[in-house]
Amino acid sequence: MFVGIGTVINVIAIIAGAAIGILAGNRIPERTRTLMTDVLGAITLIGAASAIMSLWDAKLVDSVPQGFPLLIVLGSLLIGGLIGSILRIESRLEAWGERLKKRFDRNGNSPFVEGFVTASLIFVIGPLAILGSISDGMSQGIDQLSLKSTLDFFAAIAFAAAMGWGVALSALPVGIYQGVWTVVGFGLGSILSDYQISAMTATGGILLLGISFKLLNIKQLAIGDLLPALALAPLLALAASAI
Repeated sequence: MFVGIGTVINVIAIIAGAAIGILAGNRIPERTRTLMTDVLGAITLIGAASAIMSLWDAKLVDSVPQGFPLLIVLGSLLIGGLIGSILRIESRLEAWGERLKKRFDRNGNSPFVEGFVTASLIFVIGPLAILGSISDGMSQGIDQLSLKSTLDFFAAIAFAAAMGWGVALSALPVGIYQGVWTVVGFGLGSILSDYQISAMTATGGILLLGISFKLLNIKQLAIGDLLPALALAPLLALAASAI
């Protein structure tokens, strides 16, 4: 497989889901869509557990003092969450989405534009888009983007059933956005050491845990505010390795 395959799969999943949604219309029961979301939430939970296991990766454990892997992740989340909440990343993303929606659909009555804007925001504004693309770029696998592709596939079916082909067009901004993050990940892969990548992966696992809580309606967390933790994790790991 090549770098970026995860985004390619994601784009195809959105288009395919939208096509099925157009054909299916409103014939998909609400209880079926809810069940699919619950199943995907459970799968996300498993993916989160797998990523968190990087805390015990030999390369990380051997590179930092005993007990520091957990402190690195905890510190990244606390400091990153503080930075994110001060910058109001989550609320700014939501506000940006609303402004974009109003700009493209001023009358609020265009199903095509409504489908395009709504689907684009949902598929793009989310930690999985960033986490998965960076992981793909760093050649750490496409598990997260595969999960996102599945989520987007079923979401595209539901949205397209109500809003039409505008949902399929949202695959374009998704491809561009995730492509940029894949390039960023590719660059980081040549800079970061293995133990720093492990710290970053474990931190990302906690964010995935938050996403699973959202999908399962357990707890609504401001995951966007925690995104700075991903940048802090390799830096704290580097600092800990010097102790």
